[in-house]
Amino acid sequence: MVLPYVKISGERFIIDLMYARSDNMVGQAVYQTIGWGNLAVVHQDVMSLLNRLEPELKRLKLKLKICDAYRPKIAHEMMKKLIPMKGFFAENAEMSQHCLGTALDVCLCDDEGKEFSYPTKVDAYDQEMSRQVLSGQSALFMEHLQKARHDYQALGIDEEIKNREFLCELMVGAGFEALEHEWWHYNLPLGKIDHYPLVSLKAEDFC
Repeated sequence: MVLPYVKISGERFIIDLMYARSDNMVGQAVYQTIGWGNLAVVHQDVMSLLNRLEPELKRLKLKLKICDAYRPKIAHEMMKKLIPMKGFFAENAEMSQHCLGTALDVCLCDDEGKEFSYPTKVDAYDQEMSRQVLSGQSALFMEHLQKARHDYQALGIDEEIKNREFLCELMVGAGFEALEHEWWHYNLPLGKIDHYPLVSLKAEDFC
């Protein structure tokens, strides 16, 4: 049986999964550990929206960095063990649209691949805060996370807010739905398990 999941491809997309590296909130290259690597896979319905977006990116001479896509269930479980804090990750894989292949974490880049600036890094990553969270101290990070909201405003970051709003305009215009408290996260409007199953995909199926 051919599953309706595809590897993201296209000259306007940069694949750089944050959980394939160790500089992320869990402090480990989880995707490398489980043998998934830097493989960006999504449901074909997500790829259809990316295909709709690509001509506009080309016209604007922009690229979209894919920082997370489908997340294997085993990776989700590992990440939950590393940071068992309630609300940090979805309670279980069935509740995570990443595990259903219906969500993306993204940011815009220029034609050379340089990331635009935003109120936070993708996933609100900060090395020192990661250390604190992994040691069980979350107060400072939760305060920092407020900057990730789509309605966050502050003096002196006009360019960052403009970039956040422009990314939202492009993604929503292509048919994605924004997550109000994470400027980098976009998913299918009906991307939950009611419409899409939880699947166990194998990296070798996409090589």
